[in-house]
Amino acid sequence: MTTPVPVGYAGFVTRAVGLVIDAILIAVVAVLTGAAINLVASLFGHHGGINLIEAIFGAAAWGVWSGVYFVMFWTLTGQTPAGRLLGFRVTRPDGGRIGIARAVRRFGFMILSGLALGAGFLPILVDDRRRGLHDLMAGTVVRWDDRSPEAEAHHDPEPLAPS
Repeated sequence: MTTPVPVGYAGFVTRAVGLVIDAILIAVVAVLTGAAINLVASLFGHHGGINLIEAIFGAAAWGVWSGVYFVMFWTLTGQTPAGRLLGFRVTRPDGGRIGIARAVRRFGFMILSGLALGAGFLPILVDDRRRGLHDLMAGTVVRWDDRSPEAEAHHDPEPLAPS
């Protein structure tokens, strides 16, 4: 049995780029879904325009879709598609996978971190494990994936726990 390679923590810029990539993926799926719904609605006589109820429903659906996207990926693999592309994953401090409750808590605090003009993300710049408010509140860290090239360059004295 081999010991996992200790890896460092992903920083502010990498995580920000990952969040932008994930936001783009979420938006693309939302726009394609909305277009498909409008196409089907047009077959039944709806000819454009949007009312307040449709706008509220659309915003709620987008929020639910965003939550499902992040919670599902963090719970199942620890990585969103952007995390996989950039080579980082969300884990517990001991290196284990996070559960659904922790992922939901992390998502909720991630939204709050962004609402305060991004102030909740600023601790990433000064924390020794590069944790934002959402990581502190959910008990998570964002580590370089032990299979990424960054893992070889970033070593940290806290090893990952065996999976």
